[in-house]
Amino acid sequence: MLLSVWLLGAIWGARALDNGVGRLPGGCGNNNPTLQCNINEDLIVDTAQLMKSLGLQDAGYNYVNIDDCYAEKNRSASGDIIADTVRFKSGMKTLTDKIHALGLLYSDSGWFTCGGYPGSYSNELRDLKTFHDWGFDYLKYDNCAIPYDDITREGIVGRYKRMADAVEKVHKSSGGAPMLLSLCEWGWSQVWLWGKQFGQSWRTTGDIAPVWNSLANIINFNSFLTQATDFSGRNDLDMLQLGNGNLTYDESKSHFTAWALMKSPLLIGTNLSAITNETLSILKNKEILAINQDPVVGTSISPFRWGLNPDWTSDSDFPAQYWSGPTQDGTVFMLLNTLNEPSTLFFNLTESPWIRAGRQYSVRDLWTHTDNGTAVRNFTAADVPAHGVVALLLKDAGNEPDGLYPKCSVWWQCTDKNGTRVGG
Repeated sequence: MLLSVWLLGAIWGARALDNGVGRLPGGCGNNNPTLQCNINEDLIVDTAQLMKSLGLQDAGYNYVNIDDCYAEKNRSASGDIIADTVRFKSGMKTLTDKIHALGLLYSDSGWFTCGGYPGSYSNELRDLKTFHDWGFDYLKYDNCAIPYDDITREGIVGRYKRMADAVEKVHKSSGGAPMLLSLCEWGWSQVWLWGKQFGQSWRTTGDIAPVWNSLANIINFNSFLTQATDFSGRNDLDMLQLGNGNLTYDESKSHFTAWALMKSPLLIGTNLSAITNETLSILKNKEILAINQDPVVGTSISPFRWGLNPDWTSDSDFPAQYWSGPTQDGTVFMLLNTLNEPSTLFFNLTESPWIRAGRQYSVRDLWTHTDNGTAVRNFTAADVPAHGVVALLLKDAGNEPDGLYPKCSVWWQCTDKNGTRVGG
């Protein structure tokens, strides 16, 4: 079980679902995964209250997620899921009335959830109606306890379609907003190709761990899938691990920057009652969050150069280092030092497809929150800490100075109008 905290909005190839919800990535509070099933309604209300008192709600984290272990082990005589009468003694509807607009829920496309509670296979519409009656807004749909092939006669796509159809039926019958649907099948069956038909986000990998190698592996894998993310749906890189394990401050900043700029949902997965000011300062970085929640540009950043490795190399220990993407306010860059020692990172501005040749750019550092002059043709970030990050927002500042040599920032094929090749 996981109780999560989220930042909500949403993003989406095949026929994309367009039901009016989830255009921007979600943001929510998640309990520490070490709690497992040790949850109850008091913990959830406390989490919601902490989100408010710590300023996370004001920063945009507006949902709470109950991620398994909320139900009795058996359904009612009529076949309905029953909320655990001990852990949730006041009932789910009372709970969501207390913290509504912070309500999320969890189920599974198999016989049972991953925690062994009733899953929704063959009960999709019944369970969706129950969740709707409980007042929940968001459903994470897992992939444990898969029925036999001679029962389903369909693959993962078919089993997730069943729940997506239920979401649509309840939406039409109730007249309310459709429930947001998060697909959690760990990247099986290339979900990034079809997930947009059914939901607003989809997990692309197995579960995350609070160690750098796990973060690097997820960044590497998702570096090849960035085109899947837009306003109709998005890759979900799994919950944030800030405050867990032994991640360094720089690793935590890199983790948050990559997740946010790749437009992943942002699920806080640590104990909010013990959160440090350092971790809070990362989670509440308004300039990074503004790009995650950009209402004009819904796409992810993408690598423009791998750096340490040849371009398009998959390396789970040393993923791509140089990333960029458009925003409503300019071009955002993420420079990631994947090495185990400090490193200087240098790039030509026009390596990014979003930069115009012959122009200069003002430089805003999104972590120091400072304006750092003007970049002409290239940029150097010196002594980036091991596993550290530099996040920059570059804005067009007019034509570059006259008389620069070479005539082209990229010398290859740079040619005078008389046909003479010009070196660079």
